[in-house]
Amino acid sequence: MPIYLTAMAPNTTLLCIHRDPAQLSLLLEHGYKLLTATNGYEGLQLFMSRPVDAIVLEYQLGLLDGGVVATEIKKVKPQVPIVMLAEDVDLPHDALKAVDALVAKSDGPHFLVATVHSVLNVKPAQPHEGKPEAQTPARRAQLATDGMGARFSPSMWRSIRNGTVQF
Repeated sequence: MPIYLTAMAPNTTLLCIHRDPAQLSLLLEHGYKLLTATNGYEGLQLFMSRPVDAIVLEYQLGLLDGGVVATEIKKVKPQVPIVMLAEDVDLPHDALKAVDALVAKSDGPHFLVATVHSVLNVKPAQPHEGKPEAQTPARRAQLATDGMGARFSPSMWRSIRNGTVQF
């Protein structure tokens, strides 16, 4: 059965489709409302029945993996940002084509919070054609070190990595 957790502002509702939603408690601590599901089927049902601002989606969901769930969501509401959370960022191309960002679990919960904040609040400076590329560890490292095209400054990325970020 889904659990609907709430917190104080920013009044942003995230649909979190994750085998263990308790692992996403830092999102709740940062003021997001969490609508949770523990499998892809339940997540799709909640998505169709409740308004959400963004989705945090675990890739390893069992029978209905995160790539399939993301594709189905984008068919219905392509404007809703999806952040995929995975053990390993070396995923099949098909799993990434419907997501807006990719976060490795090893990056830690602060990086997930920063990525969710980014997809919700930072708009690209120039319109782009096609689907935005999912961030890979190499691309994130490039953005963090050279600052070119980065949504956050290098010092912001360092604070995200060490857990001291404040929005």
